[in-house]
Amino acid sequence: MAQQLYVGIDKDEKGGLTHLGRMVRDAWVFGILPETETCTGWDFARMQNLYDKVYAAWEPYAHIPSRLPDDLRERHTRMYAQAIKKAHDTGWDAELGEDE
Repeated sequence: MAQQLYVGIDKDEKGGLTHLGRMVRDAWVFGILPETETCTGWDFARMQNLYDKVYAAWEPYAHIPSRLPDDLRERHTRMYAQAIKKAHDTGWDAELGEDE
């Protein structure tokens, strides 16, 4: 069985607003990864390691963006606004489908 690799946030569906895409974006917010890192070709173990780091970074803020300090909240707002605009521009619809 072939190992599944992440396509990268720049090639992810829904403008990178998937679970993995949001995790990469949050890693950018917290400075865990540089914004140039798309995680293209990362395997499950590497993505799990990133998840663990992002989860730990969110814990002091109860995983709620409004509880972030001003600088992080501003980065989060900017990054997600750009992602949502890009997703909308490429036809993304925020409505959940029957299978979601």
